[in-house]
Amino acid sequence: MGVRKGGRSDILKKVSGIRKIHRLKKRNTNKIINNKIAAGDEGRANGRSIHIKVCCRRGMQGRTRLFACAMRLFLRCFRLGQRRGRSKLLKRAGELWSYGKLCAKSLFYNSLTNSDVIIDSLFEPIYWLVDHVTRWFGVVFVCLVVVLTSSIVLIVYICLLPLILDTYSPAWIIWHVCYGHWNLLMIVFHYYKAARTSPGCPPQVKTDSPSVSICKKCIAPKPPRTHHCSICIRCILKMDHHCPWLNNCVGHFNHRYFFSFCLFMTMGCLYCSISSRDMFIDAYNAVEQMKSADHLRLRVTVSETYYQTPPPPFTFKERVFHKCIIYLWVLCSSVALALGGLTLWHAMLISRGETSIERHINHKEKHRLEKKGKVFRNIFHYGRMNNWKVFFGVETRSHWLTRVLLPSAHPPYGDGLTWTHSPTATRRTLLAI
Repeated sequence: MGVRKGGRSDILKKVSGIRKIHRLKKRNTNKIINNKIAAGDEGRANGRSIHIKVCCRRGMQGRTRLFACAMRLFLRCFRLGQRRGRSKLLKRAGELWSYGKLCAKSLFYNSLTNSDVIIDSLFEPIYWLVDHVTRWFGVVFVCLVVVLTSSIVLIVYICLLPLILDTYSPAWIIWHVCYGHWNLLMIVFHYYKAARTSPGCPPQVKTDSPSVSICKKCIAPKPPRTHHCSICIRCILKMDHHCPWLNNCVGHFNHRYFFSFCLFMTMGCLYCSISSRDMFIDAYNAVEQMKSADHLRLRVTVSETYYQTPPPPFTFKERVFHKCIIYLWVLCSSVALALGGLTLWHAMLISRGETSIERHINHKEKHRLEKKGKVFRNIFHYGRMNNWKVFFGVETRSHWLTRVLLPSAHPPYGDGLTWTHSPTATRRTLLAI
């Protein structure tokens, strides 16, 4: 036991001695460190002061440079700086504007786009509605033409013709009967041929005939003067327009029938309006008298008996007769004005060797060439008289009677695929040779 107690006490003494030595070393090192820190703080303070002075100088220089740059930019923007800077700024702005414009066009435009394409795109829903309405109501329009024309013919036969036979002289009777029936025959013949004759379509197989473009709808070659009809859903040779009153397109093979129908219908309406003018005035006055008599009849007092009321001045037949005359004159005069204007318009186009579509295209092309200092020439214009001869198919003088003034189903000049020169010019050249 003694040995163990003595060993344990020696160990504790040694450990406590070692601890004291470590404490003394820590105190000495702390003093040394504090002395070095004190010495270093003075140096650092001096270095900091110098660094602060340098930074202040650099900050002042940076501020002055920044202020100078701001002033230069301000002066350049307000035309107080150099002109080179202003021109570069404007040039840069122009480049940015052109680039932005090009980016916008690349999203909505292509090389074939112009203002007409944009307008067509905006009105595409309206065009779609008109095309479908015209397509489905074409039969209704044809029936309306037949009904209105038949009503006028019935009124003429029932109301006017008996008066003409009773009151007119034999010479005037012969004139009215002959001219009226000839005009009616020409109207019926040309309307039937215009509605039932195909306007002509380009062949679907490959041919040697020249083509000027490719139809975007049919994906097929388009010969000259050929256009696509969105209502018939096909390309039409020498297309003029789609007529809802015919329920057919007006093209190369039925253009003459359409114009002849418009011409003779206008002549017939003018004939009926002029012939029934006096009867229209009498019928209008009679209807006014009927209205005033009906108004007075309503004022009869209740105390008056039936025998005291005067008999009606006009019978039912007379009332119907006067109203039919008014209906005939108003309808014929209205159609004569509207259809007469359309006939004059197409007559002007025929004299110039154009169709309704070509009129619009040639007008734009003429303005485009005028800006370049060039003159536009329509290659399908052979002269006014020659244009009419080509249109009606007149080759001799007798054809003006047999092919224009009488019903004729002769085909037009050419096949509608190629257009080279006037047939009259060709015939003159051959005769001269």
